[in-house]
Amino acid sequence: MNLPIDNNVRKLAGTLAIDLGSTTTVVAFQAENQETAQLLELVSISRAPGEIPSLVWKSSISEQASFLFGQEVKNLTLEKNKGQAIISDFKRWIGAPKSLIPRDFELSPEYAGELLIKEIWKKIPQELEVKKLVLTAPIEAYKEYRKWLHSVCSDLNVQEIALVDEPTAAAFGAGLPGGSKLLVVDVGGSTIDMSMVLIEGGEGESEPIAQLIRFGGEDLEGKSKQVIRGAKVLGKAGIRLGGRDLDKWILNYLYPDSPQTELLLNAAEKLKCRLSDVNLNENKKITEEVSIKSKAEPKQFSLSRLELEDLLNKKGLFKSISKLLERTLSMGRSNGYEIEDLTGVVIVGGGSQIPSIKKFLIEKIGKAKLLVPPPIETVAIGALKLTPGVIVRDILHRGIALRYWDQKQNHHSWHPLFFSGQPWPTIKPLEIVISANTENQLEVELIIADNEMNQTQEIIYKNGIPVVQDNDQDSFPKVLPWRSDPVMIKLDQPGQPGFDCLKLRFSINKSCQLHVEGFDLRSNNMVINKTIGSMR
Repeated sequence: MNLPIDNNVRKLAGTLAIDLGSTTTVVAFQAENQETAQLLELVSISRAPGEIPSLVWKSSISEQASFLFGQEVKNLTLEKNKGQAIISDFKRWIGAPKSLIPRDFELSPEYAGELLIKEIWKKIPQELEVKKLVLTAPIEAYKEYRKWLHSVCSDLNVQEIALVDEPTAAAFGAGLPGGSKLLVVDVGGSTIDMSMVLIEGGEGESEPIAQLIRFGGEDLEGKSKQVIRGAKVLGKAGIRLGGRDLDKWILNYLYPDSPQTELLLNAAEKLKCRLSDVNLNENKKITEEVSIKSKAEPKQFSLSRLELEDLLNKKGLFKSISKLLERTLSMGRSNGYEIEDLTGVVIVGGGSQIPSIKKFLIEKIGKAKLLVPPPIETVAIGALKLTPGVIVRDILHRGIALRYWDQKQNHHSWHPLFFSGQPWPTIKPLEIVISANTENQLEVELIIADNEMNQTQEIIYKNGIPVVQDNDQDSFPKVLPWRSDPVMIKLDQPGQPGFDCLKLRFSINKSCQLHVEGFDLRSNNMVINKTIGSMR
């Protein structure tokens, strides 16, 4: 069933961007033939133009459940409900295995996100005609996140749908010119993402003709002859730790025995925001009060900026940021760029307002210029700038490997095809020559696996409180075979052990899908030309 919009009253055609966030979801629209975007204020669910609290409330009646969204939840003060009727902080768990989710949700994270996106779609003003929809995704998203978005949007009556990485969108949202080399730091509600980005073009260079990341292999309009700038991601890293986790640390520090309710977490968030005032003396204590019951004494949240900085340091926030920075810059160096080559550092997301994070980055980066565009809407605005048909040469967050028979060891092993940090789409294919491993072999079996490095840190939950934990294991590749069926390649002639019989050419297309061409070396005939599967 499609979710329709009455096209008879449409006056203004253009592109809609939805940046689903853990605490705030941003909605922006850019009309065709207009250079600037507008933040949309959607009836009843927006708290400000373009800003929707990422909240879903479910009534207790299970058979005919009703729902409220965004500001509707806050307006009715339903956050005082102690049950699980309020679903928040769900974005970070979309697509994650259930074993990793630290608590039970009244609705699954996927269903809560789907309900919110579809409610946003219903609330789009009738005078707008959405021809293109672009959504954003964090670097640390699972492959299932993309599948989930595609499934959700299949019900929406829109011609074209695109997906872009949040840090890449942030680079464009900062509005820098072609040729700029940026470090993008996105401190969101549930993740911290870093990305070193080269905006291609610049003085004396022609701008690239390219095309946006797409769902289902469908091309975007206007791509064929339009000359616009593109972006190449030189390095990136991320961790599932964000602003909401900082709120949990503050609440747990001030009231260790208190439950982590939405009401108390919001009070901690307000205190955190007030402590981010640039004119505030770092030793001055700020107090935020919250009433839990009408007759009870209100709880007081009191901290100074110095105390908050000390808390964040003890919890491992700056150590985590430092490790992300090391990984991102290491990938950048492998692509030929050093920290001295940066035009600047763009910091976005709600956490970008925290002074100690800015100070830490300045100490680490040195002379690189720190840029702080509007923290909330930058990613959505950047996504709109990418949509008309820009190529984004991204990099793989994890590598892939091909299974082969090791004759010396007499067992199967894994041969790396593309490593983490490999730019895509690939410019030329990777060639591999294969020989048979049995007498009169009639076909060759291709089995592909993700080949990722172990994370140096992970976030675990102890009594609902996020804890940054270093991995004791050395960083070594972890091989995760794809769930799809093996690809079988029939040979023109029987193969013999020790004799080359097959040449394979592997490439990554503009939809980040692995493609293979194969030729039988004895007959020179093409024996396979197939897209094997998605690498993201």
